[in-house]
Amino acid sequence: MLTRSENPTDNFRNWVGKIAASLLDDRFVKLAIGHYTGKNASLKKLHVRRVVIREKDLLSFTWQGKTRDTVKNATPEEGLRWITEAFADGFRTGTLFTNDADWTYERAASGRDWLRQAPATHHQLQSTTHDRKKQRVLASPSGHWQKALGITGSDGNVRPSAQDKFRQINRYVELLAPLIHDDMLNVADMGAGKGYLTFALYEYMTAARGLKPTVTGVEQRPDLVDLCNRTATASGFDGLHFTPGTIDSFDMAGVDILIALHACDTATDDAIAKGIKAEADLIVVAPCCHKQIRREMDTPANRKDFLLRHGIFLERQAEMVTDAIRALVLESYGYRVKVFEFIAGEHTPKNIMITALRDPHASPESRASAQQAILEAKARFGIRSHYLESRL
Repeated sequence: MLTRSENPTDNFRNWVGKIAASLLDDRFVKLAIGHYTGKNASLKKLHVRRVVIREKDLLSFTWQGKTRDTVKNATPEEGLRWITEAFADGFRTGTLFTNDADWTYERAASGRDWLRQAPATHHQLQSTTHDRKKQRVLASPSGHWQKALGITGSDGNVRPSAQDKFRQINRYVELLAPLIHDDMLNVADMGAGKGYLTFALYEYMTAARGLKPTVTGVEQRPDLVDLCNRTATASGFDGLHFTPGTIDSFDMAGVDILIALHACDTATDDAIAKGIKAEADLIVVAPCCHKQIRREMDTPANRKDFLLRHGIFLERQAEMVTDAIRALVLESYGYRVKVFEFIAGEHTPKNIMITALRDPHASPESRASAQQAILEAKARFGIRSHYLESRL
């Protein structure tokens, strides 16, 4: 797989996010950084490996010079900053080796960059200074909240029936990790349900990133709100709380990150609209069922199409059109949007995620172009209006 970008931050943040995720779930093998073009004439390469010193899980950095090497240790959180600084100082290439894939990031002198995936070179983790137990900050099976919510059993292992949920939790945090900036501290999770993903995100932001966020899970069912609040208290998660309510009733003032996963039908649009109006820095949705556009597309004119003659194809087409227009609406309001697979289809049938990062530098031309694309899409499929537009 190869991705290209004229803006190095997109691929670079994705690459750093993969480093963070591999550290959290113990897939990290090593990191090799090279092609130095900075001002230090003696510096050649940078190597990073994992070590354990005095029972602390650290990263060991070795700056390789022409005459001598310099070695320093850092916490994983500090190490991620050092890696970012290394590229700001003049390194242009880096390869992350994990036990399931290699990820190489390259930045040209012009500023254009690439992110490549290759089969894993190393399938075994490298040994550290001392023997250690695996310590997973992300979705750690030994955490209290996993037991309380039924992810793990009394033995601390993931239950067989919860394996798919455990993968989903880890994948969720892996996807969000590179999108979250350190100043995004106020999070609202709409329709939090039993709170699996809400707890995982809070654990990641506090344990892995060292942040002090305020995370609010919004849920209509009082019994789940009570369960999650008891679990958060017992887990020592002081900045995490759950409140009864709906998307419409929640006060979005000051929210930096809005999340709405599997909100049914137009509830996804309600969440997106509230996020746009509040100028949230990051909006994350995983749409569920789609009905509004499906009804408008179900016309005799559309049924002349050889694909849309069949109900199941029409429904899938409606899902794609609905989410594509949602993405365009977000772009028309100055967001950088990505649509991708949340988790493989065998784990959940609703596997599309839309992420939108607010871009304060979005040009009027790009926003107008997105608006024009919306008009053309509606005309093409005979759609009078999209519910999201009416909410804005």
